[in-house]
Amino acid sequence: MRRREIIALLGGAAAWQLAARAQQPALPLIGYLSSGSQRVSGERLRRFLRGLNEAGYSEGKNIAIEYRWAEGHYERLPELAADLVGRSVRVIVVPDSVVTARAAKAATSTIPVVFAIGANPVKSGLVTSFNRPGGNLTGRPG
Repeated sequence: MRRREIIALLGGAAAWQLAARAQQPALPLIGYLSSGSQRVSGERLRRFLRGLNEAGYSEGKNIAIEYRWAEGHYERLPELAADLVGRSVRVIVVPDSVVTARAAKAATSTIPVVFAIGANPVKSGLVTSFNRPGGNLTGRPG
């Protein structure tokens, strides 16, 4: 083969691979919104990812995750929550605080928000009752 033919063949193979990747459907996207930082939230994040894995989900294989960290700047939470909503996440996971859950709840009325907080969600005003949380919020039992 001549040099031009080899280059054309390699170029065509590369273009075919790119086209094949472009046709694959996007992975379902989870939004992860935290008032803390990734460094401080390490163990909580590991437990979250382990739970997903036990349920058959693996980041990069059959789901994608967008992380937003407020780094202790609670005033940033509404903007970070709105950014996740703008990225069309299928669910927003709130692992840490009532304030974070409120920011996620205020950002959307259609995307489910799953939260795991220590406070009573009824007393804190996040949900109307345990049996019927109302809106798009749901807690995690246990």
